[in-house]
Amino acid sequence: MAGGAAAAAAIANAVKASGSIVRVETSDFLRILEKQDDPLVVISAEWMFGQSYKYLTSYKGLTFFAKSSEPIHISSRCEIIECKKIWIPG
Repeated sequence: MAGGAAAAAAIANAVKASGSIVRVETSDFLRILEKQDDPLVVISAEWMFGQSYKYLTSYKGLTFFAKSSEPIHISSRCEIIECKKIWIPG
């Protein structure tokens, strides 16, 4: 029981530290990018139990997250930062 409570507390603290993260479908993620003048996108390609691509962007004070098994086309007008891993709580 104590291990579960500790894990829940760790997740709660991670959420507090990272702010609000909204998980969306890739189509919605692309629509959010279209609404921005100079979007910044953080991308990771990870290989664990198959390949997955994760994407983050910020819009109007919220962070939006999308995950896909295939890469999505990000407009060339976006600034892209590639990283090894994206981890979101919960």
